[in-house]
Amino acid sequence: MIALIDYKAGNLTSVKKALATIGADVFVPQSPGDLAEASGIIVPGVGHFGATRALDQSWIDAILARVGEGRPLFGICLGMQWLYEGSDEAPDCPGLGLFSGRCFRLGTVRLQPDRNIKVPHVGWNSLSIERRMSIVEGVQANAQVYFTHSYAAPRSGETVAITEHGGAFTAIVQRGQVAGVQFHPEKSGDVGLRILRNFLELVG
Repeated sequence: MIALIDYKAGNLTSVKKALATIGADVFVPQSPGDLAEASGIIVPGVGHFGATRALDQSWIDAILARVGEGRPLFGICLGMQWLYEGSDEAPDCPGLGLFSGRCFRLGTVRLQPDRNIKVPHVGWNSLSIERRMSIVEGVQANAQVYFTHSYAAPRSGETVAITEHGGAFTAIVQRGQVAGVQFHPEKSGDVGLRILRNFLELVG
């Protein structure tokens, strides 16, 4: 069973529907203890990084415990940003710290500031795959996916794919059983469904 975390940062309906399309069994845990039943965890979300404060220390401890046991974790959009150390959007709100670095506002990339780009970044854009990892198995180079966000994670050695919008940012990240995507796979057609299937393969 896949645990879909609901912390009131966006509608879960489209994510649930996409997961049902690929045959995933999904439940929404009501308390951190419910995660003991989860074979994998998905953290979705849209909006302000500060919304992750709803996931208090008991949720954080439970999620990290499951990750420590080797259960796969997948972050979508804001959920991916939460996997990092934090975000300039809410400087006093820490992330999980599973990936190093802080999320930044689009157009303020240190080496390529571009104040003229449209923020938020909404619509279809292409992926440039930098590392062939399991989360992008079967995904073609330059595949198009759907974004809606104002902040993003920096490139690192764990970046799997980047996208350009006022500079490059991490669109997909993966280390072992932990992965995240900045775009919305549930709104990205066959490419998004393939990535969700790849996560289910991690779950086994």
